[in-house]
Amino acid sequence: MQLIFFFFSGNDDFYPGGRIYPNPKEPCLFLSLGRSVDYFPLQKRSRVSVPFDINREWFDEPKQKTSIESLPDECLFEILRRLPVGQDRSVCASVSKRWLMLLSSICENEICSNGSTQDDNVVVDDAEGLSNEGYLSRSLEGKKATDVRLAAIAVGTASRGGLGKLTIRGSNSDRGVTNVGLKAIAHGCPSLKVFSVFDVATIDDEGLIEIASGCHKLEKLDLCKCPNISDKTLIAISKKCPNLAELSIESCPNIGNEGLQAIGKLCPNLRSVSIKGCSGVGDQGVCGLMSSASYVLSKVKLESLMVSDLSLATIGHYGFQVTDLVLSGLPNVSEKGFWVMGNGRGLQKLNSITIECCQGLTDTAIEAVGKGCPNVKNFQLRKCAYLSDKGLVSFTRAALSIESLKLQECHRITQIGLFGVFFHCAAKLKVLTLISCYGIKDLDLDLPAISPSESFWSLTIRDCPGFGDANLALLGKLCPRLKHVELSGLQRVTDVGFLPLLECSETGLTTVNLSGCLNVTDRVVLSVVNSYGWTLQVLCLDGCTRVTDASMMAIAGNCPMLSDLDVSKSAITDTGIAALARGNQISLEILSFSGCVSVSDKSIPAFKKLGQSLAGLNIKRCSAISNRGVSKLQEHLWTCDILY
Repeated sequence: MQLIFFFFSGNDDFYPGGRIYPNPKEPCLFLSLGRSVDYFPLQKRSRVSVPFDINREWFDEPKQKTSIESLPDECLFEILRRLPVGQDRSVCASVSKRWLMLLSSICENEICSNGSTQDDNVVVDDAEGLSNEGYLSRSLEGKKATDVRLAAIAVGTASRGGLGKLTIRGSNSDRGVTNVGLKAIAHGCPSLKVFSVFDVATIDDEGLIEIASGCHKLEKLDLCKCPNISDKTLIAISKKCPNLAELSIESCPNIGNEGLQAIGKLCPNLRSVSIKGCSGVGDQGVCGLMSSASYVLSKVKLESLMVSDLSLATIGHYGFQVTDLVLSGLPNVSEKGFWVMGNGRGLQKLNSITIECCQGLTDTAIEAVGKGCPNVKNFQLRKCAYLSDKGLVSFTRAALSIESLKLQECHRITQIGLFGVFFHCAAKLKVLTLISCYGIKDLDLDLPAISPSESFWSLTIRDCPGFGDANLALLGKLCPRLKHVELSGLQRVTDVGFLPLLECSETGLTTVNLSGCLNVTDRVVLSVVNSYGWTLQVLCLDGCTRVTDASMMAIAGNCPMLSDLDVSKSAITDTGIAALARGNQISLEILSFSGCVSVSDKSIPAFKKLGQSLAGLNIKRCSAISNRGVSKLQEHLWTCDILY
């Protein structure tokens, strides 16, 4: 028996109170002579279709209504895969969850071209709307991360440039992301190049293997806190994704040595590897990876791993192309490991090195690293308890190319080590950052003559309680070309130390941050503004309680390029804000008065005037500003982000 299916397109007009056709007995309509039925407009488009027998003019009213939903999945799959790629597929995906999931399960090579019903091997090409370039980016977080949304992404992006980047963070507790959602992406998004999964415990190797099988263009893979992912995933990725260039795995306890070895051997384009907190990774995996990918790998990060000296020795021997190296939290690495790494002579191209929380980094070890990495320019040390002035000076003596040095929580470094850096690296040193180094104090020492650095432009000293005026004045003489100055939380710095630094500066300052310097007064601000107002772009006086309206008046008349001003928790009042509003602050974008208790509703008109160029205004904890005043500001400054 031959059947014909009729579908309502949604474009026909339905009229209430009457029948559809004036003559229900017209044979060409193929309608049943059943009871007279009145039709009214429907709230939703009907998906019901009724079969008709073309061999009979009339037929009895069916005992049971039939719809396309009664078709088994296999039949509906065959129908849906013949839909053209584009809007039709997206519309059909909106019919029901079942249709969406079926559409998302159709692989690219299973889509038939228009009119092709007999040849299953005919595939839609780019000319028919399928783009594999991967222009689109999608991100799902928390409750939005579900299989249904992934299926919708797989179907919806196929005809709109293709999905190139997908990030999944967390998962819905009730209907979280599972392997089903990953399979949908694998089938519908062959253009995927960047895939990141964070904190998703409901997926395992099965889903990631599907990604590897369907997304051969994958270039970057991030796996973080995925406890059910194992070496099987990395082995599949290594075999089917030859373009993989960046791999990052964190807190994946079931990933071990075998997976890393496969990545090293079978991924010829691998450039960057980051491994953190993976208890299954040991020397065998790191050594296998480094030795196999030695001629392409340029960035290596090992953090919180139970590797030993052997891994560092392998890096030092096979790191021919490594330019960036991060070693953090390696408790089993001793002084010998760093010494062998430096003497391996394989890190000749190393440009940046960061070493954190490694007890094996001693004075002897760091000297060997300096000799083995003669071209390193950026050097960062954090929580190196056994490093002293001797080791730091030895390193700078060997690594003469140092341009940026950052020391954080290295408490055995003193004033001698600090100025020893300038003695050996003054010619090329550009940036110096000291954070929470308690060993640096003002000492009355006879230091050797040091030539001023013509390249040094950025000085950051933060939360070093012993650093005071004497050290700051000495640094001022060595840094005549400063542009960026950040002195945060230095209660021992006063006008006496900062003014000589300003007097020695021969170029225009662009950034000055004195947050938390309680003893800095208007005198310093006036000197900065009067000398460098035409170049100053960022000025932070947060917590400078001795800065008053006099500074605001000077800023108003001398800083036309200022874009970011922070005077939080200072002694500024309504008078200072009024003066600022009268100035020519055409570039001011960020303004913060947080904690200025003397600023009241009287400043609302001034804020409105300043708001013409503002993108952000912070008036938190300004207790004298009422809720009504805030409402007025919000109404007037609707383009400005106001924090209150």
